[in-house]
Amino acid sequence: MPTNRNLDDMTQEIPVTYVPFRNAVFLSMAVGYAEAIGAEKIYIGVNALDYSGYPDRRPQFIRAFQETVTLGAAASINGLPIQIETPLISLTKADIVRLGIKNKAPLHLTTSCYKGGEKACGVCDSCRLRLKGFMEAGIKDPITYE
Repeated sequence: MPTNRNLDDMTQEIPVTYVPFRNAVFLSMAVGYAEAIGAEKIYIGVNALDYSGYPDRRPQFIRAFQETVTLGAAASINGLPIQIETPLISLTKADIVRLGIKNKAPLHLTTSCYKGGEKACGVCDSCRLRLKGFMEAGIKDPITYE
Protein backbone atom coordinates (compact mmCIF):
# COMPACT_ATOMS: atom_id res chain seq x y z
CA MET A 1 0.00 0.00 0.00
CA PRO A 2 1.63 3.26 -1.09
CA THR A 3 1.89 5.80 1.73
CA ASN A 4 3.18 9.34 2.20
CA ARG A 5 3.88 9.83 -1.50
CA ASN A 6 4.10 13.32 -2.95
CA LEU A 7 0.67 14.20 -4.38
CA ASP A 8 2.23 14.96 -7.78
CA ASP A 9 3.91 11.54 -7.86
CA MET A 10 0.57 9.77 -7.46
CA THR A 11 -0.33 10.40 -11.11
CA GLN A 12 3.07 9.47 -12.54
CA GLU A 13 2.83 5.70 -12.27
CA ILE A 14 0.25 3.00 -11.78
CA PRO A 15 0.21 2.16 -8.05
CA VAL A 16 0.41 -1.33 -6.57
CA THR A 17 -3.23 -0.91 -5.48
CA TYR A 18 -4.39 -1.04 -9.10
CA VAL A 19 -6.88 -3.87 -9.65
CA PRO A 20 -6.42 -4.97 -13.27
CA PHE A 21 -9.30 -3.85 -15.49
CA ARG A 22 -11.61 -3.37 -12.50
CA ASN A 23 -13.82 -0.70 -14.02
CA ALA A 24 -14.15 -2.69 -17.25
CA VAL A 25 -15.43 -5.63 -15.19
CA PHE A 26 -17.89 -3.38 -13.31
CA LEU A 27 -19.07 -1.75 -16.53
CA SER A 28 -19.44 -5.10 -18.31
CA MET A 29 -21.64 -6.39 -15.52
CA ALA A 30 -23.62 -3.15 -15.47
CA VAL A 31 -24.15 -3.23 -19.25
CA GLY A 32 -25.40 -6.82 -19.05
CA TYR A 33 -27.82 -5.92 -16.28
CA ALA A 34 -28.89 -2.67 -17.96
CA GLU A 35 -29.64 -4.55 -21.15
CA ALA A 36 -31.63 -7.20 -19.26
CA ILE A 37 -33.86 -4.62 -17.55
CA GLY A 38 -34.06 -2.14 -20.40
CA ALA A 39 -32.08 0.63 -18.69
CA GLU A 40 -30.82 3.46 -20.89
CA LYS A 41 -28.00 4.73 -18.68
CA ILE A 42 -25.24 3.45 -16.43
CA TYR A 43 -23.60 5.78 -13.92
CA ILE A 44 -20.04 5.25 -12.73
CA GLY A 45 -18.19 7.49 -10.29
CA VAL A 46 -14.81 7.52 -12.02
CA ASN A 47 -12.72 10.64 -11.65
CA ALA A 48 -9.90 11.73 -13.94
CA LEU A 49 -8.71 14.65 -11.79
CA ASP A 50 -6.95 14.12 -8.46
CA TYR A 51 -6.78 10.41 -9.23
CA SER A 52 -4.09 7.94 -8.22
CA GLY A 53 -2.86 6.90 -11.65
CA TYR A 54 -5.49 4.28 -12.47
CA PRO A 55 -5.82 4.00 -16.27
CA ASP A 56 -9.46 2.87 -16.19
CA ARG A 57 -10.63 6.21 -14.78
CA ARG A 58 -9.53 8.26 -17.77
CA PRO A 59 -11.97 9.80 -20.26
CA GLN A 60 -10.23 7.90 -23.09
CA PHE A 61 -11.04 4.60 -21.40
CA ILE A 62 -14.69 5.54 -20.87
CA ARG A 63 -15.03 6.69 -24.50
CA ALA A 64 -13.50 3.43 -25.72
CA PHE A 65 -15.76 1.38 -23.46
CA GLN A 66 -18.78 3.36 -24.66
CA GLU A 67 -17.83 2.45 -28.22
CA THR A 68 -17.61 -1.20 -27.17
CA VAL A 69 -21.11 -0.99 -25.67
CA THR A 70 -22.44 0.70 -28.80
CA LEU A 71 -20.96 -2.02 -31.02
CA GLY A 72 -21.52 -5.00 -28.76
CA ALA A 73 -24.82 -4.61 -26.96
CA ALA A 74 -27.99 -5.84 -28.67
CA ALA A 75 -29.83 -2.92 -27.09
CA SER A 76 -27.74 -0.49 -29.15
CA ILE A 77 -28.28 -2.46 -32.33
CA ASN A 78 -32.02 -2.51 -31.60
CA GLY A 79 -32.15 1.27 -31.27
CA LEU A 80 -32.04 1.45 -27.46
CA PRO A 81 -28.44 2.52 -26.80
CA ILE A 82 -27.04 2.29 -23.29
CA GLN A 83 -25.16 5.45 -22.31
CA ILE A 84 -22.33 5.46 -19.77
CA GLU A 85 -22.59 8.57 -17.58
CA THR A 86 -19.59 9.88 -15.62
CA PRO A 87 -20.85 12.88 -13.61
CA LEU A 88 -17.68 13.12 -11.49
CA ILE A 89 -15.05 12.61 -14.18
CA SER A 90 -13.93 16.23 -14.46
CA LEU A 91 -14.51 17.35 -10.87
CA THR A 92 -11.78 17.89 -8.33
CA LYS A 93 -12.01 16.05 -5.02
CA ALA A 94 -13.03 19.37 -3.44
CA ASP A 95 -15.83 19.72 -6.01
CA ILE A 96 -16.99 16.19 -5.20
CA VAL A 97 -17.00 16.94 -1.46
CA ARG A 98 -19.02 20.12 -2.04
CA LEU A 99 -21.46 18.20 -4.26
CA GLY A 100 -21.82 15.56 -1.56
CA ILE A 101 -22.59 18.23 1.05
CA LYS A 102 -25.06 19.95 -1.29
CA ASN A 103 -26.88 16.64 -1.87
CA LYS A 104 -26.77 15.69 1.82
CA ALA A 105 -24.75 12.56 1.12
CA PRO A 106 -23.83 10.65 4.29
CA LEU A 107 -20.10 11.35 3.95
CA HIS A 108 -19.56 10.15 7.52
CA LEU A 109 -20.41 6.65 6.25
CA THR A 110 -17.83 6.71 3.48
CA THR A 111 -14.16 5.86 3.47
CA SER A 112 -11.36 5.89 0.95
CA CYS A 113 -8.69 4.06 2.93
CA TYR A 114 -6.76 1.25 1.25
CA LYS A 115 -6.09 -0.26 4.67
CA GLY A 116 -9.74 -0.51 5.70
CA GLY A 117 -10.80 -1.06 9.29
CA GLU A 118 -12.62 1.02 11.88
CA LYS A 119 -10.41 4.08 11.31
CA ALA A 120 -8.82 5.33 8.12
CA CYS A 121 -5.02 5.37 8.18
CA GLY A 122 -4.65 8.94 6.89
CA VAL A 123 -1.36 8.21 5.08
CA CYS A 124 -2.22 6.02 2.10
CA ASP A 125 -2.63 7.73 -1.27
CA SER A 126 -6.40 7.45 -1.13
CA CYS A 127 -6.67 8.94 2.37
CA ARG A 128 -4.32 11.77 1.46
CA LEU A 129 -6.33 12.64 -1.66
CA ARG A 130 -9.55 12.52 0.36
CA LEU A 131 -8.12 14.77 3.09
CA LYS A 132 -6.81 17.19 0.46
CA GLY A 133 -10.28 17.32 -1.13
CA PHE A 134 -12.00 18.09 2.17
CA MET A 135 -9.37 20.68 3.07
CA GLU A 136 -9.67 22.44 -0.30
CA ALA A 137 -13.46 22.40 0.05
CA GLY A 138 -13.10 24.04 3.47
CA ILE A 139 -15.00 21.22 5.16
CA LYS A 140 -13.84 18.99 8.00
CA ASP A 141 -13.72 15.33 6.99
CA PRO A 142 -16.34 13.63 9.21
CA ILE A 143 -14.57 10.27 9.50
CA THR A 144 -12.06 9.22 12.15
CA TYR A 145 -8.41 8.72 11.28
CA GLU A 146 -5.70 6.87 13.18
